Amino acid sequence: MADEIALDLEELHHLQTIAKRPRIVSLISSEICNLQKLSKEAVSAPPSQIPTPISSASKVSKDPALKYITLGSFSWDQDNDKVKIYISLEGVEQEKIETEFKPVSVDVKFHDVQGKNYRCAIAKLNKEIVPDKCKVVVKPKRVIITLFKASKGNWLDLQFKEDKLKPSVDKDRDPMAGIMDLMKNMYEEGDDEMKRTIAKAWTDARSGKTADPLKGYP
Repeated sequence: MADEIALDLEELHHLQTIAKRPRIVSLISSEICNLQKLSKEAVSAPPSQIPTPISSASKVSKDPALKYITLGSFSWDQDNDKVKIYISLEGVEQEKIETEFKPVSVDVKFHDVQGKNYRCAIAKLNKEIVPDKCKVVVKPKRVIITLFKASKGNWLDLQFKEDKLKPSVDKDRDPMAGIMDLMKNMYEEGDDEMKRTIAKAWTDARSGKTADPLKGYP
């Protein structure tokens, strides 16, 4: 953790030297301060005990060693009362589904689907739901997750999105997530040279030339 933060700080300092617009410089400085605090806490804080999450009742055995394939591709629609998530997945058995519905989150696990385990999780929904009314229905070639809205109305998106211009101050967040948000802001607010630099880094990352978009900077 400390090593990753140190590398991020090094890249941010480099970006600070090439940034020109005052707003970009301010965003970079703010991110540097946040990472410096995280670096100090990572060095001084003793190893913490990670609590075991408590999930909803299920007939499926909860083995912490199980590995899941994340289902990141799905479609959804809505009406005034509910939201439906459609997942293309064959071979799912109703009794081998583990669900955990909370007011603003969804976690559905599909066990032993043709020898594999799958998971569809949304950490923060756009608005609140009614957990007790939510359900999962298995069809021959797909699964439908129905979420009942706590209040009627239209959702602009399925997942909640933070204000991209609002700097994050959560000390427990993933440092890399903050870097990604910062790069998006820099691209939108930066000059042509900055946009070309960031676009090249992202292109290299997607093509496999570098795993870290920041490593594409000159």
